[in-house]
Formats: sequence, C-alpha cells, structure tokens
Amino acid sequence: MAQLNCDTAFTIPLFGGIPVAESVVVTWIIMAVLLIAAAILGRNLKVENVGKKQLVLETIVGGLYNFFYDLLGEEGKQYIPYLMTVGVYIGFANMIGLFGFKSPTKDVGVTGALALMSIILIEAAGVRKKGTKGFLKSFAEPIPIMLPMNILEVFIRPLSLCMRLFGNILGAFVIMELIKIVVPIFVPAVLSLYFDLFDGFIQAYVFVFLTSLFIKESIE
Repeated sequence: MAQLNCDTAFTIPLFGGIPVAESVVVTWIIMAVLLIAAAILGRNLKVENVGKKQLVLETIVGGLYNFFYDLLGEEGKQYIPYLMTVGVYIGFANMIGLFGFKSPTKDVGVTGALALMSIILIEAAGVRKKGTKGFLKSFAEPIPIMLPMNILEVFIRPLSLCMRLFGNILGAFVIMELIKIVVPIFVPAVLSLYFDLFDGFIQAYVFVFLTSLFIKESIE
C-alpha cells in the first residue's frame, strides 16, 4: 500500500507554483473512469426486451436507490443522487489501491472535503425543510439549555465523518505494514485484497449511511 503522506504529483507553473496533490490526480482518474463507464453502460437502454447488461445495471442502481429511499423516505429522495455518487466514489477510491494507485481517502484533505460537503448538505436540508427561522429555532430544542450542545454538534459531525473514514484507512495501512514485516510473503497480498475491497466498501457504506441518518434527522 502507498504512503499516507500527501505527495505532490506535479506543480502548475502559475503564481510561483501551485502544487497538485497525488490524491487530486487519482480522483481525476476515478472521475474519468466513472464517466466513461456511465457513458458505455448508459447506451442503448430499452424499455422492453432489455438485455442482461441493462438488467444488472438496473438491479444495482435500483438496489442503491431503494436502500437510501428506505432511510430518507419521500421527503428526502432528492438527496439520493448525491449519496449514491459519494458512495460509489468512496468505494472506487478505496479499491483503486489494487491497481497500484494511492487511494485518495488516505489523504485527510479528501476525507475532510467529503465530510464538509455532506455537512453542508445536511444543514441545507434542514433550512429547506423548516425555513431559516425554524432551522435556527431547532438549535434550542428540546429545551433552550441544549443550545450550546446543538451548535457544537454542527462542528462535531463533519469531524466525526472525516476522522472515521480517514482513521479506518490509516488503521488498515498500519496493520498491513506490520504484517509485511512479520510475514512478508503471500499473506500481505491476501490481506491487502481484503482491506482494499471488503473493508473499503464497508467504509463507503458507513459514510453514506451516517450522512443519510443525519439528513433524516435534519428534515424531521
């Protein structure tokens, strides 16, 4: 597995040099792969007499949509595309280590940005549902003495989402490095497959699941 420090892939020669992190470049690669895959899989879709490819695609997309719909309900269905996109991105980001790339989620800046986007969406969902006045009033619920704790929670949530995702990736990296020292042959390859695939998808699931719960709580 790659190092956890935020390496610079290249520098843009503007304003004295703008460093571009390796995690940003890998994210661009993931975006390109997903866009190409979407263009290929989305071609020639039919309403009747669908092929096996379309059936598999509809099963995956429909399963993801129904999962989030069961969590958010009718009032939160407009947030499902974002949650599906983030879940797919994190899943691919954690899996890309199998192809020799450094996973972007090993950069705390990436996990922090994901958490920040999610928390903005969560608070915006609350404002949209309750109105600005109702949203501000909710900080004093269930009793006014809870106001400081409810305000503090706004800052705790993104930190929690960020550090949970980054911490699990960091933990997997440390374990793999220790195993490479103790058992340098065969075992690291098997466990690397586990951490990059199974554990990687679990972390994607946890991130979007918690975001869904926070959105649900915000719009109730």
